[in-house]
Amino acid sequence: METIVNIPRPCYLEKIMPFVNKGVIKVLTGQRRVGKSYILNAVESEIRQINPEANFVRINLEDFAFSHISTAQELNDEITSKLSSAHKNYIFVDEIQEVEGFDKVIRSLNLNPENDIYVTGSNSAMLSSEIASRLAGRSVEIRVHPLSYEEFLIFHSLEDSDSSLDLFLRFGGMPYLRNLTSQEYWNEYLTGITDALVYRDIVDRHSLRNTDFLSRLLMFLADNTGQLVTTKRIADYLKSQRVGGTVSTVQSYVDHICEAYIINKSRRWDIEGRRYFEIGEKYYFEDLGIRNSIIGYRPKDISGILENAVYNHLAFKGYKIMTGVKSQGREVDFVAEKNGETVYVQVAVNIDQPTTAERELGNLSSIPDNYEKILVTLRDSAPNTQDGIRMVSLREFLKS
Repeated sequence: METIVNIPRPCYLEKIMPFVNKGVIKVLTGQRRVGKSYILNAVESEIRQINPEANFVRINLEDFAFSHISTAQELNDEITSKLSSAHKNYIFVDEIQEVEGFDKVIRSLNLNPENDIYVTGSNSAMLSSEIASRLAGRSVEIRVHPLSYEEFLIFHSLEDSDSSLDLFLRFGGMPYLRNLTSQEYWNEYLTGITDALVYRDIVDRHSLRNTDFLSRLLMFLADNTGQLVTTKRIADYLKSQRVGGTVSTVQSYVDHICEAYIINKSRRWDIEGRRYFEIGEKYYFEDLGIRNSIIGYRPKDISGILENAVYNHLAFKGYKIMTGVKSQGREVDFVAEKNGETVYVQVAVNIDQPTTAERELGNLSSIPDNYEKILVTLRDSAPNTQDGIRMVSLREFLKS
């Protein structure tokens, strides 16, 4: 069977290759098992074609072969022992956050113009603000996401159809699913990945004791995907389940979940006042398969799942995403900004009922500016445009 490494993800190569040999450290961040190492393989293959004489140093800190590396000095010794003085060195280090003080090593290596450095990481040590500070501004971050819908079709050799979309919404975009022959194995794999994410990147890393609290919190977030929540509301709910913690405990645990790239936060944005609200946010799972492994795949959740899929596609396309709020409490699901442009996106399972159509379209049409406005529904809607608002099916939106 063909392996994942042979299937390109050109969108990431297009982001990385312009920075080859430019003296900046390339940092690939994202949830575990989204394919960061395979993208590095593809980068290495591209560079080998350009510079076949180059020296390549590859270290995977999750590989037992490198288990002897636990300190910055050991990491430095391992890399420098493999460097060439006669050729350009391309240095690739996977899961570099496993070594405390890695930034000092990488900064030092980057002083030599003959070294070109690529690293991956999967937790809070690799967050944008943190890594930019630790690497003294000499880095560029490339956020790697699970497969987009179009990538999902390619990886699984599927035609674009409603049934393919349903598979994507149910099982998500973890690349390795392609190597598993049965959907029964897909469920088992996703459960295993979820456990690894929770216990390795949250429980162990932060030495958490109350794992039941964490599990109930994850279930609450999965059950309320796309719903406006506050930490107080979450704390009150968990208290009703007899696993209560304080508001500060809830906030701390939610932050840990976000830092492991399991969920993403969408803050509320005052469209007219151009400011963030202090209270209330929505949460979306980085991968729908992970979300469904926590709470199950239930038809009654389709509204939240649909909204989560739209959020993930906007994130994949590189948008900064907020939840829009107008006067009289009117809400726009997503205010997405990129390169100085804004797009407003409203999401609905359908607009078959006149009251639903009036509400969803009205929330968009009441915005006074001329930026693009889109209404996404699960299946096709008619007409295709109304009052300047483009109406598209989820499948069409995910291929845009």
